[in-house]
Amino acid sequence: MSADVTERPTTTAAPGAGSAATPASSGRGRAVLSAVWPKVVAVLIVIVLWQLIYASGWKPDYRFASPAQTIERLWFVVTGNGPFSFWLGVQNTVMRGIQGFLLSLVIGTALGIAVSQWRPLRNAIGAMITGLQTMPSIVWFPFAILLFGLDSSAIYFVILMGAIPSIANGIISGIDDVPPAYLRAGHMLGARGWRRYRYVVIPAALPSYVAGLSQGWAFAWRGLLAGEIIVSIPEVPALGTQLNQAATNGQSANLLALMLVILLLGMLASFVFSTLAQRIRSKRGLTGFTAAG
Repeated sequence: MSADVTERPTTTAAPGAGSAATPASSGRGRAVLSAVWPKVVAVLIVIVLWQLIYASGWKPDYRFASPAQTIERLWFVVTGNGPFSFWLGVQNTVMRGIQGFLLSLVIGTALGIAVSQWRPLRNAIGAMITGLQTMPSIVWFPFAILLFGLDSSAIYFVILMGAIPSIANGIISGIDDVPPAYLRAGHMLGARGWRRYRYVVIPAALPSYVAGLSQGWAFAWRGLLAGEIIVSIPEVPALGTQLNQAATNGQSANLLALMLVILLLGMLASFVFSTLAQRIRSKRGLTGFTAAG
């Protein structure tokens, strides 16, 4: 009898541990499923509509390729069977975007801090920065070509003019919203001069700053692709140049495949910024909207 009594806790403990682990794993599975299935459904809807338009015979193949033709062409070039200039074009475009954005980041951040802290400067150019932010990137190209000619410098100029105002406005808005209590507390703890910005102002302004960075990248990316289409440099392969060539040669499948690549690159950048913003919110206890139940 004593042996039976001592064995019972062991047999009841194992099912309890398993039942505790099962809800946790199933909860993670449901979370992944709830995050993935809307995206899958959206992609399927787009593909179905695309195929229906193609099947209607609205346009010939060389003007409007089917999803199968486009994906086949995309796989052909991505796996290295297409022209070598494809991957070189991706590299050149991405590097241009990163370089232009980093330069915009430095200039926009410095400008935003200066405008937010020096009232005469804000009165002078504060409204102008907002006005520049509303200007379409394409508007800058005639002026950029006049200044720099058909050269990469014209593309970088447009990237800067598109991204700097958004980044500057993001940091200005963030600094304006820093609670005065934070500044007073930082002052009492010795955060003065550059330390005031390093340890108090910039961390408190991060949510708006990151939003400005995300918007700045969006403007930079649009200006970059528009520039590569307009300022075509044959000796420097780029995605925008290849888009222009595909349209000129009536290569619909190639054109749509390149557009998918550009879309995926844009989505990847958006994921990076949204992940950064989510981490900032999580550290501050701001988890965002959660559906009831």
